Amino acid sequence: MRKERTPGPRLLEAYAALLEAYGPQGWWPSESSFETIVGAVLTQNTAWRNAERAIAALRTHGALTTEGMAALGRGRLEELVRPSGFYRQKARTLLNILAVIARFDDGLDGLLAIDGERLRAWLLTITGVGPETADAILLYAKRHPRFVVDAYTRRFVERHRLTQPGASYDDVQRLFERALPPDAPLYGEYHALLVRLGKEHCRPTPRCESCPLERDLRGSEQEREGEDSPV
Repeated sequence: MRKERTPGPRLLEAYAALLEAYGPQGWWPSESSFETIVGAVLTQNTAWRNAERAIAALRTHGALTTEGMAALGRGRLEELVRPSGFYRQKARTLLNILAVIARFDDGLDGLLAIDGERLRAWLLTITGVGPETADAILLYAKRHPRFVVDAYTRRFVERHRLTQPGASYDDVQRLFERALPPDAPLYGEYHALLVRLGKEHCRPTPRCESCPLERDLRGSEQEREGEDSPV
């Protein structure tokens, strides 16, 4: 019986395989820290292409700065972010974030200057900001190493039996953060590669053929059954 590989090395192997297959992803696509924050909110519960449409509308109306967005009325903001879905809720969340930024003399720079863990705790007090959104802001806007756990991440770790089904957000995050060095560019690249994997292969109905991680999936299943992996 082959001893099952531990999650840490498997996560490192998966990262190497994905990077070799897909190359660097250049994620998060934005022109400023504020745009990154806006994107983190708008991509909640929707495909990125829908968030992009809303971001494009905001850019056209000069609303991808704190000042430009603050100058919009709530109704106008809702109209511009409508393509992202849940537009009333997302507009409210953006206004809540603007209200927090306004408390700092240095604006967004002052907010992002807060220590990473304190900033995360603060972000989580904002209505409409959950762990995934907070960690996306920390990782991509502040460059603070917190691994972002989204639906693509969950699909990967559950199908490869790296966690139990229904594991908590914190449990999945700890799995990655214990396996990887605390490096924001690494976390960002890994997250982006998992998004690519989720779109191309690890879909709700999986397409495992030709997946860069197909061998790892076969290995995890066979090791669980006590069989040798194929040569």
